[in-house]
Amino acid sequence: MEEKNILIRARRGDLPAFEELVRRYERRVYAIALRSSGSPEDAADIVQEVFLRAWRSIESFRGDSGFSTWLFRITVNQCIDHARRQRSQPVTQPLTIGEDEGERPLPDPAPTPEERLDTRELGRALADALAQISEEHRRIVLLRDVSGLSYTEIAEALEISEGTVKSRLSRARLALREILLARGNFLPSTSSNDNEGGGDA
Repeated sequence: MEEKNILIRARRGDLPAFEELVRRYERRVYAIALRSSGSPEDAADIVQEVFLRAWRSIESFRGDSGFSTWLFRITVNQCIDHARRQRSQPVTQPLTIGEDEGERPLPDPAPTPEERLDTRELGRALADALAQISEEHRRIVLLRDVSGLSYTEIAEALEISEGTVKSRLSRARLALREILLARGNFLPSTSSNDNEGGGDA
């Protein structure tokens, strides 16, 4: 069934229709939450809160932007709120992303133990680095590099210009790279095929 028709039903209070939307987007929402929080347990809590909030406000969704853009905006806001709460609490354990704790990636050939260790270490470093950059830059990275939204979709979600999106993304990637390099972690160059010109930071 086309998503448009599912949305119409969901906005009328059809729970099975909304559950279909959950099935379609749960993995991507989880990926954003996990990359932001670094904790599978926290990510699961964030996902639950995201879809609860989406269900409560689905009637007000007017479709000016795509459903995915609207949903990922809720997701990023929940990730930011979670990070704020975490900063106000004592840290008792390091951020970890274990091999069995699941980023729900597409199936790959089985990695070696060394490759799994490298993945865990990089995941932990990325989660920690994301926590250190500004909220506006974290939003951009999560929406672009984790959820895969286009510049136009991000601009609509955050109500800023595309030029500002590109500028903030460039600065965010540079900040993440510097943090990771300072800690001895490797991160490929921030240069890419993206046209990241102009705009306000």
